[in-house]
Amino acid sequence: MAMNSTGRGDTRPIDTHQPHTATGQITTFTANRGLQIEEALIFEQGQRGRTAVDLPEPPAIKSRLGSVKPRKDIGLPGLSEPQVIRHYTRLSQKNFAIDAGFYPLGSCTMKHNPRLNEAMARLPGFADIHPLQPISTVQGALEAIDSLAHWLLTLTGMAAIAMSPGAGAHGEQCGMIAIRAALEARGDKRVRVLVPESAHGTNPATAAALGYVVDSIPATADGRVDLDALKAKLGPDVAAIMLTNPNTCGLFERDIVEIARLIHEAGALFYCDGANFNAIVGRVRPADLGIDAMHINLHKTFSTPHGGGGPGAGPVVLSEALAPYAPASAVVKGPNGFTLVEHAEGESFGRMKAFAGQMGMFTRALTYILSHGADGLLQASSDAVLNANYVLASLKDVMSPAFDGPCMHEALFDDHFLKDTGVTTLDFAKAMLDEGYHPMTVYFPLVVHGAMLIEPTESEPKESLDLFIATLANLAARAKSGDAAHFTGAPRLTPRRRLDETNAARKPVLRWRPTEVLDEAAE
Repeated sequence: MAMNSTGRGDTRPIDTHQPHTATGQITTFTANRGLQIEEALIFEQGQRGRTAVDLPEPPAIKSRLGSVKPRKDIGLPGLSEPQVIRHYTRLSQKNFAIDAGFYPLGSCTMKHNPRLNEAMARLPGFADIHPLQPISTVQGALEAIDSLAHWLLTLTGMAAIAMSPGAGAHGEQCGMIAIRAALEARGDKRVRVLVPESAHGTNPATAAALGYVVDSIPATADGRVDLDALKAKLGPDVAAIMLTNPNTCGLFERDIVEIARLIHEAGALFYCDGANFNAIVGRVRPADLGIDAMHINLHKTFSTPHGGGGPGAGPVVLSEALAPYAPASAVVKGPNGFTLVEHAEGESFGRMKAFAGQMGMFTRALTYILSHGADGLLQASSDAVLNANYVLASLKDVMSPAFDGPCMHEALFDDHFLKDTGVTTLDFAKAMLDEGYHPMTVYFPLVVHGAMLIEPTESEPKESLDLFIATLANLAARAKSGDAAHFTGAPRLTPRRRLDETNAARKPVLRWRPTEVLDEAAE
């Protein structure tokens, strides 16, 4: 017999000839599984007086806090340098990343960020500058911003651009403020914004945040804007439509030119969410579709890091009708080089934020664009659409596509293939974790019941997609065979089992407390 454990401090005898399993997992004395290390919280590791560095006692100084004094020690953990390094290294190994494997989140475009981009962003002339430096000392950075702006204007066909917005939603706000400024300039105070059901969720939020009444436009059975419903909702109080194209169902709005005509005839303006621009770069220019404003998520189309990668950037392109109302601060080339102008003589609505935007994101995006060239950008968008349709075609007889026909950059399935199996979309997604895949986007868009939205992007080779497709086909067959227990108990092989996501969202525990304190509170 030998001693084994299901976790720290919980030992029990097991038969060494038959691997002991607890809830489907082989257990070990340390709770480690191979080289996947089970680690105590950083506060549990800490010891008072332990430190990675020795510093002299601080000199006695008069407090600047007056009568305000700390009531107790702040309780930072005491750790050695190896403990700190190992802790954060292990945390990073528990994160899933596009560098580790396929990241099929739909409507998020988790594409590869080439390391060349990172090298360029770290060049001293880009990484070490300060926004308050004299203009003469940042000419290279301003030229890079101007070059990126030129590319974005060329790819979209628009008349003007704002580089300052700090993220996609910030860009939405910028475009809608420009629309409001243009309407107010002609003495037209409209109150309603039309938002199709297939638009991104930030669209109605942005309109509501600016004080507009949001009016939803239903989708047709094929997942596109219902033109008759749109016509019925048009009126003199409509300020704009906020439409995502390709939409969140992964479909191109084929009536978009007609939609633009109807909107403009009603005296309103057309805002397009550019989050899915990665599907049409080099193939369609938004200006040619009748769009007045569109933000561009640099992380979704031009490979700058997404989410935890750092500050975002959401440049906004504007039509001729909105160009005079672009936000303040723009890079302009003059006889003495590049400078920043404030649109002092125009009708700008003012600043979105200080300075010209996020330099690191600009440098990465420009590097990506210059590396690809116009033909390479077209190939990237074409490959993204090809990959998504390969997934859709390969799984259409195994899973249940939400809509007929080809898709654009993402394949959308519903949960009809799981009917009467006892397996839900969430169960299916959790089982993917055990197979080593980050799940696709689930339950979104809301117009599809039990939605599973898969976006492979252009980053994945055929071999990667083939294994992913085979894995999903295997899981689908397993669900249909009646093995619901495999799904409802998943994941089993991850560092933690399935969490209570509802309580985690509604009653999050954001502060660590020692076990004995929690026990006392429970009593």
